[in-house]
Amino acid sequence: MPPGSPNRLTPMRFVLAFGVVSMLADFVYEGARSIVGPYLATLGATAALVGIVTGLGEAAALVLRLVTGPLSDRTQRHWALSIGGYLITVISVPLLAITQSLWPAAALVIAERFGKAVRTPARDTMLAQASTDLGRGTAFAAHEALDQSGALLGPLLVAGMVVVSGYRAAFLVLAVPGVLALAVLSWLRRAVPRPALFETTTARSPLLAGEPGSTLPRRFWVYCAFTAASMAGFATFGVLSYHLQVRHVLPPAIIPVTYSVAMAVAALAALASGRLYDRIGLRGLIVALPLTAIVPVLSFSTDPTWVWIGAAVWGAVVGIHGSTLRAAVADMVPRARLGTAYGIFTAAYGVAWLIGSTVIGALYDYSISLTVDFTVATQVVALVLFAPLARRPDGR
Repeated sequence: MPPGSPNRLTPMRFVLAFGVVSMLADFVYEGARSIVGPYLATLGATAALVGIVTGLGEAAALVLRLVTGPLSDRTQRHWALSIGGYLITVISVPLLAITQSLWPAAALVIAERFGKAVRTPARDTMLAQASTDLGRGTAFAAHEALDQSGALLGPLLVAGMVVVSGYRAAFLVLAVPGVLALAVLSWLRRAVPRPALFETTTARSPLLAGEPGSTLPRRFWVYCAFTAASMAGFATFGVLSYHLQVRHVLPPAIIPVTYSVAMAVAALAALASGRLYDRIGLRGLIVALPLTAIVPVLSFSTDPTWVWIGAAVWGAVVGIHGSTLRAAVADMVPRARLGTAYGIFTAAYGVAWLIGSTVIGALYDYSISLTVDFTVATQVVALVLFAPLARRPDGR
């Protein structure tokens, strides 16, 4: 850090502290997401409707960053946007405990995801600022691993509450880690008021080049297209857990445990993928495509053994997406356009996930084999789009 900096933490400690915030927030919303599919089913939802609601939620979390990303760039109020977004999430989830019908519950599911749209471009910009000297993959992977540890613990707490008191109590208890997340975030805001001061390698970092009106490179747009094709075939856990509920593959209290297993694998995959990215660049992403293709084969089985394996594979893909996909954006675009780039990138990610989850939910109601065929086809398209990205000599 420059002499006289008001920041009281080193870049790595800042990344790790923000990881703790994300861990507590994940405790809240990932705990809720682990039972959203079955909960909506108890309120009368079909598989297609679960796919639409969860897909709309993901789209809200991602597409709306087309607005919040540029807003973050223009205002530079990264902390205000981050805090506001976390506040929306930790309020929405406990309110699910008092819903009595399908549509208010669906609205809260989407509202929780809206909070993520508000905070994420600003948060990722601050993490990118802190990662200038740490290595993009390493910094984002460390954050993602802590983030996913909350996603591991939240579903376990929810599973216990479902056994003891049912779905409503499970949502209500998640208010506790929500309050803790806001407390840690408030402390971190005071400890690191200006994360931009972490950027000390202007001459070496492509992130720091460019003006506010500079053009985003063609490579970034190809990368967005590749990501969209890959995500179109990636089912939301809401659809996967719906299958486990309506086909009686696992007891209701065990379903969130499968999500917890998926998040444990996601944390490990994030660390491995992030380190691999720092060593060989984008080429490490190729492993996500075959893993995505086999998720429906495993997860839509009626054999519990294959379902558990499918949960682990699904989690591995989540970990790769959460660390490496985000890190690569920071190495592709000018610093002054980073919030905008994250907004565009995650909008493409979200629209594709919305369309894909809706199609997968509809195909599930009709034919699981067609669901598998659709997923494989999307990954083949993604592979074609990935080819020019992988041919770059530096792998980036």
